[in-house]
Amino acid sequence: MRFTLIDRITDVEAGQSLRMVKNLTLGEEYLADHFPTFPVMPGVMMLQTFVEAGAWLLRLTEDYSHSVIVLREVKGVKYGNLMEPGKSMMVNVELSAPLSPTDGGLASFKAKGESEGVPIVSARLTLLRYNLRDRNPALAGHDERIINHWRNLYPLLRGEMRSCVR
Repeated sequence: MRFTLIDRITDVEAGQSLRMVKNLTLGEEYLADHFPTFPVMPGVMMLQTFVEAGAWLLRLTEDYSHSVIVLREVKGVKYGNLMEPGKSMMVNVELSAPLSPTDGGLASFKAKGESEGVPIVSARLTLLRYNLRDRNPALAGHDERIINHWRNLYPLLRGEMRSCVR
């Protein structure tokens, strides 16, 4: 993905939960198409914020031990209100069960987003985590570069004054 939907990670309890903020601005390129005369954040982009928040919780809980974290399943999606430019969505993800070595790389979450105390969206999701080297040992260098990217991005998402190193 060529953009990040997380604007700020506000709170992390490793192994338990993560809170983050998504500020929706009129400058978001997808709003030009959804909908041109009535811009609102597409539901799939709201779910993507959940995926990104869950992925950050996994990275921080497991000390960046997996380079790739992808969506496996979404269930029980409930949309409440529209998310319009100029509003902020507070997203909270919670691990549904403790992580274990026998989970097959799967992690389940409960997620919800709200704006000004009003529910916007909620869902349960399952993420899959793995390393490229597990599928092809020649890709171990790619794992390292991806993990370094995430490590360098985290201080910026926390609002720390450290520049991103590439």
